[in-house]
Amino acid sequence: MKKSILNKFSLKNKKAFVFGGCGLIGKEITKTFVEAGAKTLVFDTNLKIGKLLEKKYDNLNFKFIRSDTSDLKKIDVKFNNFIKKYGCPDIFVNCSYPITKDWAQSTFQKNTLKSLKKNVEIHLDSYVWWSHKICREMKKRKIKGSVVLFSSIYGILGQNLNIYKNTSISENMNYSVIKGGITNFSKQLASYYGKDGIRINSICPGGILGHVKGSSKKQSKKFIKNYSENCPLSRLGTPEEVALSVLFLSSNASSYITGTSFMVDGGWSAI
Repeated sequence: MKKSILNKFSLKNKKAFVFGGCGLIGKEITKTFVEAGAKTLVFDTNLKIGKLLEKKYDNLNFKFIRSDTSDLKKIDVKFNNFIKKYGCPDIFVNCSYPITKDWAQSTFQKNTLKSLKKNVEIHLDSYVWWSHKICREMKKRKIKGSVVLFSSIYGILGQNLNIYKNTSISENMNYSVIKGGITNFSKQLASYYGKDGIRINSICPGGILGHVKGSSKKQSKKFIKNYSENCPLSRLGTPEEVALSVLFLSSNASSYITGTSFMVDGGWSAI
């Protein structure tokens, strides 16, 4: 009997590193990976959420490691320690979202060079260096792995300022710089490591229901209305919808897909 086509989506016998696995989308990716059978290691700074996940996935293939993966000064040491202790992953997902305390001031009117440099360092630079080192380790060990890096619709397009009208949210200069860099670096990685059977894709979510980044406040009704009116599916996405797309890109179901900017945006980028 032929194996079910659903087996292509299975992550059984796979090891996955998930950076930022305690975040809004990260928690859904963690859940999806555990249910798909992967040995899932979550690296995050949020001890409270990490412990809750450990309790939730007790006796399953799950481990939480408290770690700040955005600290460039310690990346090389941490990488060596992680590989020595946990081995090399078959799947690497970076959905971490490090920001500075003045993130809300990253507008064209209020941004500073200091803030721009620091946000690029902790977000873009950390994404680049971690994925570079992990891909190199996969090649060294002859692992035909999958890497998924988080970009955004605004790593592809300019921000639509109309959706911020009469809300407390503004455009973000630093965000577009960071996500645009991740988008193109993913393509460069895919070009270089394709011959080694390592697939690299960036995932580009649109607006996702949840809290405003850098705040505990949820998105306002006005923002949701503005966004929905400009989106072909007339709504924001959910963390689960993004996580299922990450599962697809991480599994054998996407075995001939690499170097893409995978849009999960309700059609936002289509118009």
